[in-house]
Amino acid sequence: MLTPVTDPDGAPFWQYAAQGELRVQACADCGEPRFPPRPCCPHCQSFETEWRALSGQGRIWSYVVPHPPLLPDYAALAPYNVVIVELAEASRIRLVGNLVSEPGAPVNSLDPHRIRIGAKVRFTYDEATGLPQWVLERP
Repeated sequence: MLTPVTDPDGAPFWQYAAQGELRVQACADCGEPRFPPRPCCPHCQSFETEWRALSGQGRIWSYVVPHPPLLPDYAALAPYNVVIVELAEASRIRLVGNLVSEPGAPVNSLDPHRIRIGAKVRFTYDEATGLPQWVLERP
């Protein structure tokens, strides 16, 4: 299974996600949220950062159901989905994850026919991997 690849700038994202919190890096000077995390603000060029807690709400901006699986570790789970979620508080930030039937469920736990662009979702995570997951607001 996949595990997070961390670097010094992005490590806090994964640490918070593993605790069940959705936080994104933001500029401590101008307040602009950014993802992926990086050392310098692209808006004001400040190096001051903070990690801002978000509600975890968003909407499906796009998705794909890979056929055949592109990652060998996921072959037995096909078909599964990969969603891109636009965050409610930061519409310029889009996160990738899987839409699942309930927190911690396998990536293939939701019928792909139930996925709709624009559907409201909320953040959760897989306790085993620490990877972000999403569940429908209205299952």
